[in-house]
Amino acid sequence: QVQLVEAGGGLVQPGGSLRLSCAASGLTSDGYVFGWFRQAPGTEREGIAAISSRDFSSWYWNSAKERFTIDIDRAKNMVYLEIHSLKPEDTALYYCAATETVFLNENYYADAREYEYWGQGTQVTVSS
Repeated sequence: QVQLVEAGGGLVQPGGSLRLSCAASGLTSDGYVFGWFRQAPGTEREGIAAISSRDFSSWYWNSAKERFTIDIDRAKNMVYLEIHSLKPEDTALYYCAATETVFLNENYYADAREYEYWGQGTQVTVSS
């Protein structure tokens, strides 16, 4: 069973940076796509970025590429999300997710319904 554990969230001042991590275990192949999502109270879970553990392709949505960077260390089974120039509106619970499904249209990876495995999330709060 795939398990995902996020870490690295916390309280950050506006303009600061964070590096979230996701430790994956129980993987049975190198053919996963890992996604980062976030959800603020009263909103839907929003796709930020995803990365393939097979060929390291990465994708970003909703202008995320301007301030977010997704990365993977396949040897350590770790997935990272760096966030720069944090804003109060970035406050949310950030989730790591994984899927073994291969989509020809990478935009499907922005849809939370396409992922089979989820972590519990790590809270990011941006406030002065």
